[in-house]
Amino acid sequence: MIYSIGDFLIRIKNASLARRRVVTVPFSSLSESVGKVLQKEGFLEEIKTDDADGKKILVATLRFVRRKPVISGVKLISKPSIRSYIKAAEMGKKVRGSSVKILSTNQGILTGKEALSKRIGGEFLFEIW
Repeated sequence: MIYSIGDFLIRIKNASLARRRVVTVPFSSLSESVGKVLQKEGFLEEIKTDDADGKKILVATLRFVRRKPVISGVKLISKPSIRSYIKAAEMGKKVRGSSVKILSTNQGILTGKEALSKRIGGEFLFEIW
């Protein structure tokens, strides 16, 4: 079984390092939700679904500023073998910094700041900068 979020993020990171604008990955609703959050945060220009050879795929267009990629790094926190959860009370210390933290909560995929403002915890998926 493929860890769809990890695969999606590593493909985005590798495309960013190779200065490729477009990344295609197999469709999953979780990857689509993560892509929409990354688009809202300004890391992706566009995320859309498409059909290729009868299979659904996600097409992500990376954002560049002055020919340099906006994404410089990704760190996967929660993995299939080791899940990492964070409580709302612990959130204040973890959310600070220049990177964007992404969580999976009972209200969907949220950034650390959104989860902190709503006072909810969840699975700490990854951070991106």
